[in-house]
Order: sequence, then C-alpha cells, then structure tokens
Amino acid sequence: MDKKLQIDLLKTPKHVAIIMDGNGRWAKGKGMSRIFGHRNALTAVRESVKAASQVNVEAITLYAFSTENWNRPKLEVDALMSLLINSLKKELPEFMKEGVKVNSIGSIESLPKKAQRVLNDVILETKNNTEIVLTFALSYGSREEIVNAIKNISKKVVNKELDLEKIDENTINNHLYTFNLPDVDLMIRTSGEQRISNFLLWQMAYAELYFTDILWPDFRQEHFYDAIIDYQNRERRFGKTSEQLTE
Repeated sequence: MDKKLQIDLLKTPKHVAIIMDGNGRWAKGKGMSRIFGHRNALTAVRESVKAASQVNVEAITLYAFSTENWNRPKLEVDALMSLLINSLKKELPEFMKEGVKVNSIGSIESLPKKAQRVLNDVILETKNNTEIVLTFALSYGSREEIVNAIKNISKKVVNKELDLEKIDENTINNHLYTFNLPDVDLMIRTSGEQRISNFLLWQMAYAELYFTDILWPDFRQEHFYDAIIDYQNRERRFGKTSEQLTE
C-alpha cells in the first residue's frame, strides 16, 4: 500500500525540522571522501521537500551547517560552501516550479560573500511562492540564537521601548530567527544518532522526536512518510491527560 495513502492530510505537522546526519559515514562505507557524501545528499533534500509538499506540511527546516561545523577541516568547509552555492543555483528553477519559498536562519553574515549573495538572490526570487517554506539553517546554533534574542530584548528594555513586565513567550518568539515560522511539530534525525545538537531548542519545546538509522543520502519520500505516520500515531497531550483530550 502507498504509504502516502496512510496519512491523514488534516493532521500533518505544520513544521518539520530535519537534522541531516550520516553523509560522512555513508561515503566512508563506499570508500569515498566525506565530500562525496555531502554531494550525494541533495537527492534526499529534494525528496523530503517534495514529500512534505504532498502531505500539506507548511514548513520544513534543514540543519545544513551549524556554528560548530566551522571547526571541521578547511577543505570540507570550503567544499560545503561551494556545494551550497551550486545547489541553490541549480535548484532555483525547481523551487519556482514547485512553489517553494526559500528562507534562511543563522549567522548568515559568517558565510562567504558569494554564498550570501546567491542565498539572498534565491530568497528574493522565491519570496512570493506559497506551496511550502524551505528554511536552511546555516551557521546556526540555537544557544547563540537565544543569546542574541535576550540581548535585543534587553536593549529595548533599557531604551524604554519594551516594558519588562510585559515580556512573555511571544516576545521571545518574535526575537528569534524563526519569528515568521510556526513551532516545530516534528523533528527527524537520520543515521541513528539520538540527540538534538543545539538545533531549534526553543522551537522544539513540544516537538515529537523521530530517529531513524537510515543515513541521510539514502533518505527518500517513503522514509519521510514513515516519520509522518509515526507522528500521527502518537498522542500529543501538551501537558494534559489522555482523558482530557477525549472529553
């Protein structure tokens, strides 16, 4: 049976976040370099975005490059930046065809100037697309994001632009990189690792976590659907009891 047919389209997560893990191990298993693994991960990105669009997911956020990834060997970092530039250029026609609105979060100013320029061009070109929002987390770290939010809120309090007593969750939400996105409903991590690695810590407060042993370059539409089906079989209580949900 087609796995997509098992999905209740009225109960799909609005926002899915993915930690794309396992490129290096996938390549090593084939006797190739880590860079080979990163290059072969693009199919998984295409398949995931397509699958998400087909089951009414509104937003998908991919952990493409963390603040900690800058510590990797320079050759690998340079290759990843080059891959980012080439991939965005190559995928733009498909983004336009499929109605994908591209977004980015993180310390984008830390990226090479050419990468920033190409990324901003694609964001501008796709800004009116409405099918799904695809966000790339680049040079992203959640703790850094939260620290920056606190600094910006503090400045507004000091400058009397914001009343200290009126600060609430919405205030913090509005100062995060993801201010224009819904909270994460489902987080998927590939490759068997079971941690969230400083990714969207605030936004994933009530997310369902789904871990799979599949290495990211092998991840396909049916694997995305598996995660959605698992999500729909869970009881999302948000602090309530099962009995309260059925009343």
